[in-house]
Amino acid sequence: MEETIQRAAEIISKSKHLIALTGAGISVESGIPDFRSSGGLWEKYDPMVYAHIDSFRRSPEMVWEMIFEMVGMTKQAKPNTAHSALAELEKMGLLKAIITQNIDNLHQEAGSRNVIEYHGNAHVLQCLRCNAEYSIDEYPDDGTIPKCRSCNEILKPGVVFFGEIIPEDALMESQMLAGSSDAILVVGTSAVVYPASNIPYMAKQNRAAVIEMNLEHTGLTGSITDVFIEGSAGITLPKLVEQVKALIG
Repeated sequence: MEETIQRAAEIISKSKHLIALTGAGISVESGIPDFRSSGGLWEKYDPMVYAHIDSFRRSPEMVWEMIFEMVGMTKQAKPNTAHSALAELEKMGLLKAIITQNIDNLHQEAGSRNVIEYHGNAHVLQCLRCNAEYSIDEYPDDGTIPKCRSCNEILKPGVVFFGEIIPEDALMESQMLAGSSDAILVVGTSAVVYPASNIPYMAKQNRAAVIEMNLEHTGLTGSITDVFIEGSAGITLPKLVEQVKALIG
């Protein structure tokens, strides 16, 4: 591992436009299980029933049964050392942006400023009728389904449900970042969910170095990954940042 971390640190220290793509794996150590994994949310709730926009429009009360559990997990979670390490890379002027598939707000809580949320944010509530937006903290955490203060419509969390499209600004900005990057950190994601899965390949087409940090090999590893660092991001990312610091003085 020390050798691969050294190689990755050398790439990062010389990069001019480093970006990161993060997935569920980076937040597991914060207590948020991967929704698709064993014991995850989709094992308990069929996502095509509870997380589809058509279901929400038909029966928002039913869908909020799942939402309360989802929001509860994200509200209790705190940033871990991997989130903090990425925030530190940004403060050092090396990491230009994080593109995340996560909805937990943990990158922002760790101090990262430029975060593109591919799948939205569970801490925002939206009204589908009048487009009003609220922070989830504006509503009591007592199991009451939140309603819009303007039109009394049941609110929807600001996450991308199945059947909805990725926000255009997130899509366009992430494509622009990938197309101009010279290095990309892929952390805690197997990069199989389209269109986020396309970001590392777009970066590679721009001749960016791909640094992958995962617990196990993925489809990226044998195809476009230049440096694979195996292990928990909460351990490997802080080590990587320390090595970068040593290189740049």
